[in-house]
Amino acid sequence: MARYLERLLEGWIFKSRWLMAPMYLGLVGGLVILLVKFVQEFIHIAAHLATLTEQETVLSLLALVDITLVGNLLIMVIFSGYENFVSRIDTADSEDRPEWMGKVDYSGLKLKLIGSIVAISAIDLLKAFVHQSSGTASFSTEQMAWLVGIHLTFIVTGVLFAWMDRIAGHGEDH
Repeated sequence: MARYLERLLEGWIFKSRWLMAPMYLGLVGGLVILLVKFVQEFIHIAAHLATLTEQETVLSLLALVDITLVGNLLIMVIFSGYENFVSRIDTADSEDRPEWMGKVDYSGLKLKLIGSIVAISAIDLLKAFVHQSSGTASFSTEQMAWLVGIHLTFIVTGVLFAWMDRIAGHGEDH
C-alpha cells in the first residue's frame, strides 16, 4: 500500500511539470508583443527618416537591436526551459532546428541568459551615452554612474556564474 501511494505521489509530481507549459505559452505571447513594438518602432523610423539626425537614427536602430536581443532571450528561455523542464520539442529532425536546441542544460541556459542580459545592458548604456553626448538627454553624473555600475554588476555576475560552472565541472560543455 505504501509503495502504491509513493508511485501515485511521484506520478503526480512528475506530471506537475506540465503546469509550466502555459507559462511558456505566455512567453510566446511576449514574443508577439515584442514583434508589435518592433514593427511600430520600425515604421516610426521609416516615416521620419528624412528628418532624423544621425544620432537619432542610431538611437532608433539601437532600440530595434534592444528589442531583438530581448526576443532572442525569450526564445532561449522558451526552448531550453520547455525542453529541460517539460518535454522534448519534437521537430521531426527539421533542418531548421537550432543546433543548440536540446543541448543547452540549465547551467548553459543560465550562462546564455546572463550573456544576453549583459548585451542588453550594454546597448542601454550605449544609448544613454549617445543621448548624453548629443544633448538630447541630460543624465547627472550620479545617474550615469548607476548605469555603469549596474552594467558592471551584470558583467561580474556573468563571470561568477561561469566560474562557478567551471568549478562544478560544467565548464567544458559551455
